[in-house]
Amino acid sequence: MAADMNATGLKYYTLAFLIPRSGCTPYWEASGEGIGAYTSQINALKAAGGTVIISSGGAEGGELAQTCTSVSSLTAAYANIVNTYGINRLDFDIEGGTLGDTAANQRRNQALAALQAQNPAVQVAYTLAVDPGGLPSQEYNVLSDAKSKGVNVSAVNIMTMDFGNGQNALNDALSAARGTASQLAGLYGISTSAAYGRIGLTPIAGQNDDNEYFSQSDAQTLESFAATNGVQELSFWEVDYYDKGTGYAYSRIFNQITGGGGTTPPPPGGGGTGQITGYGNKCVDVAGANSANGTAVQLYDCNGSNAQQWTVGSDGTVKALGKCMDVTAAGTADGTKVQLYDCNGSAAQSWQHQSNGELINTGSGKCLDATGPSSANGTRLQIWTCFNSSNQHWNLPS
Repeated sequence: MAADMNATGLKYYTLAFLIPRSGCTPYWEASGEGIGAYTSQINALKAAGGTVIISSGGAEGGELAQTCTSVSSLTAAYANIVNTYGINRLDFDIEGGTLGDTAANQRRNQALAALQAQNPAVQVAYTLAVDPGGLPSQEYNVLSDAKSKGVNVSAVNIMTMDFGNGQNALNDALSAARGTASQLAGLYGISTSAAYGRIGLTPIAGQNDDNEYFSQSDAQTLESFAATNGVQELSFWEVDYYDKGTGYAYSRIFNQITGGGGTTPPPPGGGGTGQITGYGNKCVDVAGANSANGTAVQLYDCNGSNAQQWTVGSDGTVKALGKCMDVTAAGTADGTKVQLYDCNGSAAQSWQHQSNGELINTGSGKCLDATGPSSANGTRLQIWTCFNSSNQHWNLPS
């Protein structure tokens, strides 16, 4: 990671794979080391403004839900990964024999729902195989079960590789992305545009296992497609074995999606006072500069008024005009409006800023969202299931 970052400026990595040693104890498949290994490398990356996703499972080693058969113990094991490494995103690469283990898949989803209830900042991603037409039924069923059990799946990372049909690897990848976006729109009741905001695309850099080849030119085309459609995650397999020999060419190409040199994640909050900007470069605004309880929080042209001066507290509060940004009636349903209210220390007034710009309400586990999406003056802010869309990205004062 350090060599790649120094060469390309790329700062975001997925580390794979954690697999079960026995019971509820995972270890790193490649090295045989336990939880805590690579902490210094991860911390160095975070100090440089980056972060990592920790991925479990993979093609051969299995996944912890298969051997850790108590939901509460499995929840604790996942929480230990988050806490040990100080990260908030877990990925689960479910394929091969693990995909067919229905009991483990259901147990995992139960544990992840419990983990998110304990710690709403935890983001869950699933990495799944895909056909040129989209997700096959078994892979789709993993997501459907997760939804039914209350897991907030923030990303579905499709493995756009090894299609085995003798066709062009890039064309298959683009077709798979379109098909998956349509499926996710149906599953989650969102627009196709919003569905792209939940998708990750991961090809193999160069020679695939089925004799297809994903070239650097293909990578450039896929990066442009991802940027145009608002794809959440763009990655490739893998840095050390496939990309190092090219001089990290694929890293450079895919890093363009962050603006060329990587981006520094926003701080979690604490002490800053100023404007909060979001969708359409509009400001978060207290309607009518009214400090009465229940006053709408909305988007509006930035004007430097006190109604747009927010103080981000280390306690998770976001305050303007002496009151707190609050989820109405401590609601947790999609579409619950956000308002100004007397500060009371409740979870309805506790917010966590994520590295991707999302502002999560810890009481509901949902994101501050511009309704519509619209950037028109007066657009009400609400909470909504997080899907890394541009109308859920917020720039906080530092």
